[in-house]
Amino acid sequence: MNEPQHRDALALRTAGTVRDEILGLVAEYCRLAFPDRPFQPGQAVPVAGRVFDARDVEHLVDSSLDFWLTTGRFAEEFEKRFAARVGTRCASLVNSGSSANLVALTALTSHKLLSEQLAAGDEVITVAAGFPTTVNPILQNNLVPVFVDVEHPETHATYNIDVNRLESARSDKTRAVMLAHTLGNPFECAAVADFCQRHDLWLVEDCCDALGAEFGGRHVGQFGDVATCSFYPAHHMTMGEGGIVFTDSPKLEKLVESFRDWGRDCWCEPGHDDTCGKRFDWQLGDLPHGYDHKYIYSHIGYNLKLTDMQAAVGVSQLDKLDGFIAARRHNYTRLRAGLAPLEDVFVLPEATPGSSPSWFGFPLSVRPTARFTRRDLVRHLDEKKIGTRQLFGGNLLRQPAYHGKLQRVAGDLPGADYIMRHTLWLGVYPGLSDAHIDHVVDTVSAFVRG
Repeated sequence: MNEPQHRDALALRTAGTVRDEILGLVAEYCRLAFPDRPFQPGQAVPVAGRVFDARDVEHLVDSSLDFWLTTGRFAEEFEKRFAARVGTRCASLVNSGSSANLVALTALTSHKLLSEQLAAGDEVITVAAGFPTTVNPILQNNLVPVFVDVEHPETHATYNIDVNRLESARSDKTRAVMLAHTLGNPFECAAVADFCQRHDLWLVEDCCDALGAEFGGRHVGQFGDVATCSFYPAHHMTMGEGGIVFTDSPKLEKLVESFRDWGRDCWCEPGHDDTCGKRFDWQLGDLPHGYDHKYIYSHIGYNLKLTDMQAAVGVSQLDKLDGFIAARRHNYTRLRAGLAPLEDVFVLPEATPGSSPSWFGFPLSVRPTARFTRRDLVRHLDEKKIGTRQLFGGNLLRQPAYHGKLQRVAGDLPGADYIMRHTLWLGVYPGLSDAHIDHVVDTVSAFVRG
C-alpha cells in the first residue's frame, strides 16, 4: 500500500471500527492463551475454579474500552436479567457475596421500617455449622446470633438446619432468621418460611452457594424477605468478585441500595440526576429546605458497589448459567454413584426432600467407625493433588473469632460438632470432566481398600 492509500485507509478508521478489530482479536488470543487440555492422572483436580470462554473476555474488554469504571450499562442489564432468572422484582449488585449478606441484614435495621426495624440486642436465629459471613453481619449490627444445630449427618445428611429446633430457639427477643443453603442443597424452605410468618420474623436467605437451586419448584431466594448470592470464582458463575441482593420489595431494595451507596437517601443511578423530580425540594433532618438530595444521607452506610467491568463478565456468564448448573449436577451424580459402594465408611449426601439442589460441592463425612480419619483422607488426597475443603467453619462457636462474643446457643450442637470432626467436601464445578471425577473416585476407593 502506497502512502496516499495508507492515509486514506487510516481516514476511514473510526473508534467503532478499531473497537471491532480489538474485540475480533480476543477470540484468537483466548484460543492461544487458554487451550483445552484433556485431563491426565497426576494432574491437579481443583475443588473449585473459574470457568470462562472468549465471550466472557470479549465482554470484559468491551466494558474496559468504555472506561466507565463504576456501575453502568452492564450492571443495569445484569440486575434486570438476574431478577428475572431468580423470579424476584428487584436485584442490586454489590462487590462480594459477603457484602451482599452485610447490606441485606443491615437494611433491616433502617429506621424507615418503623416498628419492623431490627434494633441492637434483637436476636437472629442462624446455624452453628456455616460460613462466617452468614453470621458476621448479625454481630456487626449489634444483634445477637442464636445458634441452632443442623441435622445430624448420620441421620439426615443434608447439612442444613434442623427445623425441629426452631420453636425452642425462639424467644421474645427473636426478630429474624438468617440461613444459608448449604453447598447448594436447600434447607427446608417451606418449614422455615412458615415459622417466620407465624411469628412475624424477617427471613434472610443466603443463596451464595445455591444459585439455580429450587424448593417445591420455586427458586431459592423467593421464600425470604431478602436474599443474596455470590459471584466469587468458586461459585456457580463468576465476576471475579461480586455479589447481589434480591427481593420482591421495592422498599427493601431502596434500603439495600442506600446502605450500599454511602447511606445516601437519593436513589438515582450513577450518571443520572433528579429521578425523584424534586432534587432541590427536599426537607430532611435539620438541613435547609432544598438541600441537594444527592447529598442527603439517611443511613450510616458503606461504598460496596462493583465495577461495570465485573458486571460485563457477569452478563456473559449468565448466558452459560444453565449449562454450569447442569454440569455441577452431572458431576455430583457421577461422584455419588462412584462412591456408593463405600457407604460403610462414608456418609454420602442427601438432597433435602422436595428440593432440586444446585450443587456447590459434594459433602462427604468419614464415619467414626472407619479405620482412618478425615485428616488421613485429606492428607492423602492432597498428596495426589486432589483438592478438598472443610465444611466451612465447622462448629463456629469453637472458632477463636466467636469466643466472648454476644450470643445465645439453643440446645446442644452434636451435628455441628460432627461436621467439625468428620466432614469435608469435594469439587463438582463445571471445570471438572468425567475423567477428573473418575480419577477422584478411583483415588478415594484405592485409599479405602489400602
